[in-house]
Amino acid sequence: MPCTQQGSGMKVKSQSKKINKAWLNQHANDPYVKMAKLDGYRARAAYKLKEIDETFNLLTPGDFVVDLGSTPGAWSQYLRRRLSPDGAATGKLNGHIVALDLLDMAPIDSVHFIKGDFCDERVLAELRTTMDEVQPGRLVDVVVSDMAPNLSGIESSDAARIAHLIELALEFSMATLKPNGTLVVKLFNGSGYGQLVALFKQHLVVVKPIKPKSSRMKSSETFLLGRGLKRLSN
Repeated sequence: MPCTQQGSGMKVKSQSKKINKAWLNQHANDPYVKMAKLDGYRARAAYKLKEIDETFNLLTPGDFVVDLGSTPGAWSQYLRRRLSPDGAATGKLNGHIVALDLLDMAPIDSVHFIKGDFCDERVLAELRTTMDEVQPGRLVDVVVSDMAPNLSGIESSDAARIAHLIELALEFSMATLKPNGTLVVKLFNGSGYGQLVALFKQHLVVVKPIKPKSSRMKSSETFLLGRGLKRLSN
């Protein structure tokens, strides 16, 4: 199944102009949107990762982090500041960040960005090559995935697309994470949610769901954290 969209946005066809106008008004008055502008983040999504980090002690100075579905770059911005000794957006970085997305992303200081489809084996090979160039032979501490597909509105089809991206992120993480590494993915409540949680529990020692305060309550969006790799016998 091909990847149809990456990044923090999840696209659906709007049913009316009134819905678009209402969403724009809500977005303009959203406190996290206002905070993002003040703090210099490209999107309010930065605060979702911030809350996950603060809740689960996700990041540690010196970490090697891979950011999947990174565009427009808010999560990479947060990672970059979090791994900076003084929280700066530029300058010295205590750690390494490699980001990937199907869409262009404006440069972020010290973040190694790859444009390409995560489902494409050639892009995955490029990602692994870049990771090895950044830190030869080193396994990853944290993988974060804000990837989401374009949605058709057909529940069964959309659930399959979401599950496919998460399964690929999990497969990638099982091959690249340290034994005590952490994977964070975005997923959605609804069809297939329970199966994805079960899949995480099959492969990861600790599995925790989280709905950050900055994730809109009306949205089915939620996140799942898995920590520690289980070594499954054949």
